[in-house]
Amino acid sequence: MVKLVVFYEKPFCAANAKQKQILRQSGCTLIERNLLEHGLDKETLRAFMGDKHVSDWFNPAAPAIKNGEINPENLNELQALDLLMGNPILIRRPLMIIGTEKLCGFDAQKVAEVLDRYVEPMPKINCMEKGCLEKSQH
Repeated sequence: MVKLVVFYEKPFCAANAKQKQILRQSGCTLIERNLLEHGLDKETLRAFMGDKHVSDWFNPAAPAIKNGEINPENLNELQALDLLMGNPILIRRPLMIIGTEKLCGFDAQKVAEVLDRYVEPMPKINCMEKGCLEKSQH
């Protein structure tokens, strides 16, 4: 079974490039999407955030966050979604879809857990069965 990941990224982001490399080295096939032109509606974007605190929906490196123009701690969900929809650079990235799960941000442990749930392990080959060794020698 292929490990398929829909990966919403900021183009040319060094951190996203490293994350994609990790996923590919783990055997994943990526469908890459431009986060700045995501085309998601509010309800779909909200689904990526799960049970994260509103402030964790935001990219702390975004200029408006770094310079104090926006303080995510002071926002409710509706205000936060309005800001994220209007200025996608504020979204913590990447957004990922793995199976039926949506993730915001790259927590390697969480990503590994989700991948494990959606990828079937290879069946073990029992070469102690009669004829197995004979077949493999031909």
